[in-house]
Amino acid sequence: MLHDAPPAAKRFEIDPANVTAILHAAARAGTALTYAEVLNTLGFTFSRPKMRALCVVLDDVDAAERGAGRVALACLVVRASDRLPGQGWWLNRRDHAGPFVGPAAEAYVAARQGEAFAQWVGTQAVDAH
Repeated sequence: MLHDAPPAAKRFEIDPANVTAILHAAARAGTALTYAEVLNTLGFTFSRPKMRALCVVLDDVDAAERGAGRVALACLVVRASDRLPGQGWWLNRRDHAGPFVGPAAEAYVAARQGEAFAQWVGTQAVDAH
């Protein structure tokens, strides 16, 4: 006997525009956010599947930022444990061949975050409506 499939888990969608707004606000404030903080701001609790979905969106946001002539902002989203971006972010780097943790990684991330802060700190939010 065939049974109906169980209802799918509540689906979630992460809107790139919302992530972009969160990252612009963080850059204007000169601060990094954890993956959990970004997900919470979006109204989600942290889970690994949601974090992976967020990472895909972060790649898209970075591509859009670079396409608009701005610096990439995914470097502002970090792990709570060591304040560094996750492995997926590192794998997309073409200008860093070193380890993903430790002093060299910290210096590299600080430089990328500094570029973001230099571009955004002190700028005003633009109302998209």
